[in-house]
Amino acid sequence: MFVVLAYDISDDKRRLKAEKACKNFLDHSQLSVFDGELEEPVLERLLRDLSPLLKEEADSLRVYRLCGSCEGKVRVLGAGGQSGGLPKRATVL
Repeated sequence: MFVVLAYDISDDKRRLKAEKACKNFLDHSQLSVFDGELEEPVLERLLRDLSPLLKEEADSLRVYRLCGSCEGKVRVLGAGGQSGGLPKRATVL
């Protein structure tokens, strides 16, 4: 499935750890935004790894799952990549 993961982590040290964990599985598309194809078990593993880094009162993390028909509607404008469509590493079968 194609996912978009975004976080807002207030502490620099925890934020860098989250970035490193996300880069192992997803493309880094913006400062605190990652996207790419992930199998459900891999996503769950990533979320388990990220969970201890979050402070509930100060931080947030969001995961958006895009269905197959939605993947083709992703638009990227400006320096973020292509002028439309999916990020370069994404694959639609």
